[in-house]
Amino acid sequence: MVGLCVNVDHVATIRQARRGAEPDPVQAALIAELAGASGITVHLREDRRHIQDRDVELLRRLVKTKLNLEMAATEEMIGIALAVKPEMATLVPERREELTTEGGLDVHGHIGAVGRCVRRLQEGGIRVSLFIDSEQDQVSAAAHVGADFVELHTGSYGDARDHQAQQTELARLIRSATIGRGLGLRINAGHGLDYRNVGPIAAIAEVEELSIGHSIIARAVLVGLERAINEMRAAMQQGSAGER
Repeated sequence: MVGLCVNVDHVATIRQARRGAEPDPVQAALIAELAGASGITVHLREDRRHIQDRDVELLRRLVKTKLNLEMAATEEMIGIALAVKPEMATLVPERREELTTEGGLDVHGHIGAVGRCVRRLQEGGIRVSLFIDSEQDQVSAAAHVGADFVELHTGSYGDARDHQAQQTELARLIRSATIGRGLGLRINAGHGLDYRNVGPIAAIAEVEELSIGHSIIARAVLVGLERAINEMRAAMQQGSAGER
């Protein structure tokens, strides 16, 4: 079955609304692991709007599955990653004004800089994933710079307003996953996935893991985190089985 890497950023978003101690994203991560998550994702942003440095340090000590650190390709973040040593670092674009990550990293347009970042992280023993749009030049560039994984940006698929638009985006994702695997990349996917649309993405043969946060945390507010994760895993499994 496709793995589920649970993003706990928005547990920290709620905490930071009052600058208090609750809810604790580290506790949420441990519950997620008990509920069957294959890994934990956090995005340590430059403006520290949700996840804080201490969260990352605690998660590194306590997470038993896999810690995936989403980060911009900056000197500050490279230094933090090399000190903390998560199992995986996912390079993402970042703008202070955005509410959430708005698109994929432009690897093709910044091959030199991204390549240097990839090599430094890998030399530190960290597997590197690049969060990219479903475009052939970006997939090829990710392979060229030596990334271990790509995470295909599923935001356009998640935002599709009708069935035809969704199928068009799904076809792009499938094509990119096939190309990427053929180039030796391992394939993950994420962004904008929810209980209704996750099935066809989980059914893509090349996809190993999905990274999902907002939908799970939103559901958890109503039914609890363990149940929300179990329901997402069931939606992934049911959709995958139905498509295949």
